[in-house]
Amino acid sequence: MKLLVLDRDGVINEDADEFIKTPDEWQPIPGSLEAIALLNRSGYRVVIATNQSGLARGLLDLQTLHEIHRKMHHQLEKVGGHIDGIFFCPHGPNDNCPCRKPKPGLLVQAGERFFLSPSDMLVVGDSLRDLEAAQSIGANAILVLTGKGGSTRELLGERTVPIYRNLSEVAKSLINKSLVF
Repeated sequence: MKLLVLDRDGVINEDADEFIKTPDEWQPIPGSLEAIALLNRSGYRVVIATNQSGLARGLLDLQTLHEIHRKMHHQLEKVGGHIDGIFFCPHGPNDNCPCRKPKPGLLVQAGERFFLSPSDMLVVGDSLRDLEAAQSIGANAILVLTGKGGSTRELLGERTVPIYRNLSEVAKSLINKSLVF
């Protein structure tokens, strides 16, 4: 089984400095939903691992988060794609939660759900915390330049990770087997 773990905001949908708080604010990045559908057709399981501190900050409630995800699922269905699981951390940055990235708790949960070791996961993110979470448990990390990816590239320092313009390029590279770890 091939498992691709995606960050949500900045990888699948447009990011917002003030958080995504409503279904109307959730807008897919052009080509991202089609990329997920392509990955699904090619045998990849696709899950989301996302920090959602807007819950802890009182900017949205669980019902609204579920409505946002329902919108995402519905739009994915229209292009023939689906998400196999959503793992989210509702805590704030000062809560010291083991599931809040850059800690690897969400990735561990995803691996356990699908009975996979971290080395069998590909983690795609746009922020340093996504990459750090993946690398801390031995998962393969990929940076996309959408969302915060451009500024994250400047922060990589000694880290070496594959860098792609967007999720569509990642998907095509995986399907063509030109992305090798």
